[in-house]
Amino acid sequence: MKQYKYLDIVTVAFVVTLILSNFIGNAKVTHFGCFTFVGGVILFPFSYLLGDVLTEVYGYSRSRKVIWIAFIALIISVIFVQTMLVMPPASDWHNQKIFEVIFSNSPRVVFCSILAFWVGEFSNSFVMAKMKIFTEGKYLWTRTIGSTVIGEAVDTLIFYPLAFAGLPSFSWQLILTIMISNYFLKVLWEVVATPFTYKVVNFLKKQEKEDYYDYKTNFSPFTIETN
Repeated sequence: MKQYKYLDIVTVAFVVTLILSNFIGNAKVTHFGCFTFVGGVILFPFSYLLGDVLTEVYGYSRSRKVIWIAFIALIISVIFVQTMLVMPPASDWHNQKIFEVIFSNSPRVVFCSILAFWVGEFSNSFVMAKMKIFTEGKYLWTRTIGSTVIGEAVDTLIFYPLAFAGLPSFSWQLILTIMISNYFLKVLWEVVATPFTYKVVNFLKKQEKEDYYDYKTNFSPFTIETN
């Protein structure tokens, strides 16, 4: 099996970005220009960017393995964080409420976030791999943006309705407004980051001597076998 110099580094970056976007992404609301958004809008698209890099350079099957690693790491992180939340605080420690505000999410939100990531990220990687074959490896920007358009759409359509529908403070109009604004911000982020993506992809292709095409790949998400 071919050995890669940077695959482990990209994998770690992907996992760390995903965990951070889930646990601190909703901890702060930011206002910039005419936009008001939570930190996850900035953090989470970076995982899609890294997913694009993984699929473009190393192929779908290796990207699929990394997605599963991140998925399992996220579940383990959720279990540990929830465990720490329910453990009784020491009598002389007075930061429990702050800790809960930052890290507490309802089981419903956590489940929907994990499900949306899983489906969205696999959709992103699948579209990326198929478009690479269709474009014969040309026009990288069409793949990075096109796959994000699909992946983020799937993620958004799953997460927001399942996580917030029926809650008293979330009308369907508000949910739709949040979905549309956050979706376009995430896609815009990918467009702005395109020059950076080009640099990273070109660097890795040169260093790894790899530019994988998924001609005979098994695209089932329910395996971690690599080609």
